[in-house]
Amino acid sequence: MSYDALLSLIGQYGYAALFFMLWLGIVGMPIPDEVIVMTGGAATASGLLLWLPAFLLTYLGVISGLSLGYVLGRFIGTPILNKLRKKKNMDKYLRTSERLIDKYGSFALVISYFFPVVRHVVPYIVGFNQMTFRRYAMISYTTGLVWTLLFFTIGQFAGGHVDDAMLMVHHYGLRLLWIPCSALAAFVLVKYAYKLKRRGSA
Repeated sequence: MSYDALLSLIGQYGYAALFFMLWLGIVGMPIPDEVIVMTGGAATASGLLLWLPAFLLTYLGVISGLSLGYVLGRFIGTPILNKLRKKKNMDKYLRTSERLIDKYGSFALVISYFFPVVRHVVPYIVGFNQMTFRRYAMISYTTGLVWTLLFFTIGQFAGGHVDDAMLMVHHYGLRLLWIPCSALAAFVLVKYAYKLKRRGSA
């Protein structure tokens, strides 16, 4: 779906379009999440939407879609994974997700945000592996905030050139963007853990 088509949907359905297009990413909408988030940013730059509600609905759409994957993985588990394995081309994404989790543990949730499709598969697997929701939310929601803000801001600067910006991100930046964002997310998590520790010892 092109930038103009996305913008038309946003013009027709407003803020709800941003939320539901991202939330439905869990069922395989053929639109990269990055494009939707950047289009939301572009819509605020053009005056079509207000920044704060557009950003909040975009962020909620991102984390809600991924959280649904976590819930399905945790409470339904094996049938969901078996269904994913039967989908065309999904097996490679499952293998990539499993390798990330084996190598990086919980931190795979951070890294997965920067790989299309994998970002939706990893929550299934960590849910299936019985990661607590508190831990999942602390890691995924923090990273999601940074990730959403990053692409939303790119969209504001890109304006009507979101498709070109997406190509540039994939060719030049996608493999590197996760480094500063992961560092920021890690800093927030460490600070939060330190605050909890101090509160517990008080």
